[in-house]
Amino acid sequence: MKISQLHSWSLSVPEAVALQKDLSRQVVRDDRLGPVRHVGGVDVGFEDGGRIARAAVVVLRLADLSLTTWAIARREVTFPYVPGLLSFREMPAVLDALERLEAAPDLLLCDGQGLAHPRRFGIACHLGLIAGLPSIGVAKSRLVGTHDEPGPGRGDRAPLVDRGEVIGAVLRTRIRVKPVYVSIGHRVSLEAAIDYVMRCTTRYRLPEPTRLADKLSRSDKPPLI
Repeated sequence: MKISQLHSWSLSVPEAVALQKDLSRQVVRDDRLGPVRHVGGVDVGFEDGGRIARAAVVVLRLADLSLTTWAIARREVTFPYVPGLLSFREMPAVLDALERLEAAPDLLLCDGQGLAHPRRFGIACHLGLIAGLPSIGVAKSRLVGTHDEPGPGRGDRAPLVDRGEVIGAVLRTRIRVKPVYVSIGHRVSLEAAIDYVMRCTTRYRLPEPTRLADKLSRSDKPPLI
């Protein structure tokens, strides 16, 4: 698939913050996606003491969660580690990996935040906007906001709230396991995001697209379900 770069990646920290605030206005928070047949999962690992970003993308068929294709890309890290600005470290390699796919998936699940971010522009928003794809943030931990504990059952949820705004959902994907943090990335409503995460989750805590992308980000072997 072809990616059109919206901006330079050679930015200072203040410039990156300003860009997030500007681009956050372009995030679409309702459902603007067609039929979803293939779901992509994205995750990033690091090599050589954090100097090389290793991005992994897997694509699964939504109907049966079977793996259809995958790609890896490595790129030198040029942006410092700054909480809330991780997309500027990881996205160049992710975009390289996406460009290695012959066809774009219909939806992306990202291991990271979407709107559940201080400036409402986590990596799922950033990636969805640049790739022009519907996207969802599925994070293992909270970056910002407060919430009650969701119920113990599969599918139980609680709103994640920051400064009076619902920015995501704390979702229990399996009975009595730690929840995940789901938020809008781009062109998907929160309710639809929760539904797709649950449809992609089987016997593990994480949905299959990001779980397999996480495995691939740490190994050159093709991911196996």
